[in-house]
Amino acid sequence: MAVMLGIGFLSSLIAVLVLMPYFIRWLKKKRVNQKVSEYSLQEYKEKEKTPVMGGLLFIFAPIVVTALCQHDFWQDRALLLVMAEFVCFGLIGFTDDWLIVTQSNNIGLKPWQKLMLQTIFAILFIVCMGSRLPHEVHIPFMYVSLKLGSGYILLAMLMFTGSSNAVNLTDGMDGLAAGCTVFACAAFLMIAYIQGEYGIALLISALIGALIGYLYFNIKPARIFMGDTGSLALGALLAGLAISLRSEIAYIIIGGVFVIETVCVIIQQISVRTGHGKVFIYTPIHYAFVIKGMREKQVVYLFWLVEALFAAIGLWIGLH
Repeated sequence: MAVMLGIGFLSSLIAVLVLMPYFIRWLKKKRVNQKVSEYSLQEYKEKEKTPVMGGLLFIFAPIVVTALCQHDFWQDRALLLVMAEFVCFGLIGFTDDWLIVTQSNNIGLKPWQKLMLQTIFAILFIVCMGSRLPHEVHIPFMYVSLKLGSGYILLAMLMFTGSSNAVNLTDGMDGLAAGCTVFACAAFLMIAYIQGEYGIALLISALIGALIGYLYFNIKPARIFMGDTGSLALGALLAGLAISLRSEIAYIIIGGVFVIETVCVIIQQISVRTGHGKVFIYTPIHYAFVIKGMREKQVVYLFWLVEALFAAIGLWIGLH
């Protein structure tokens, strides 16, 4: 199985490295360019000319590679559902990106529309899981499980919507979200392999290869961005992995950077809207480090390091 994981990794890596230059040229020709977020700092406005929707390649490359390497993948319900959720949330992001590009603004889908679609796909995942859906959460180190009953459905919905939006918030600097996702996926890869979920492990391995290939073109100065197409898909995939591998609590640590980014934004929004002013210099919090004098690459590498530590701790927790 280790050989198959290696084949999946290399196949996706090579596919993205080979296809991405052609994809970038096509996007430039069609003027499918990035529209900078309203939360971005002024110096990031220059990225308006960078092609977007790079997430399409690292969504489909791992899926195709997994299907080719594991001929009976259609018999693995958990794997199929994780793949389906990966694609479905990618479609939400693609719709958002497409509207932004075609309407030449940064509006896209309205927040309620995006949340509604995320909720619908989360519910479909839960329904299709059927008997495989756990109704309890394993408490690490205590060898007991917290029975949630139907409350687990609400937890799963919050995981999908929260995780997808968390990765989306983190995707604000060249290489930041993709690099952090690589480390989070590495932790889930180990958990899946140890649990004997080899189909899911193959998908994760292929995704890591695809993301590393994407990072070659996305590290500063980025030649392409993943867009909401990629960030929403990655966040949903991580949530799906946590549920399928029954590592919900471990995911809070494994996705530590994404959690911190989201919590900081929530705290800032609540504080400002209740009239207490800003708690942080700027949110998403990665921009605050630039304001304090760090270069973008330094911030990205720092966050990668922090995420690697979170992933290692989360892996340790997830195995107990």
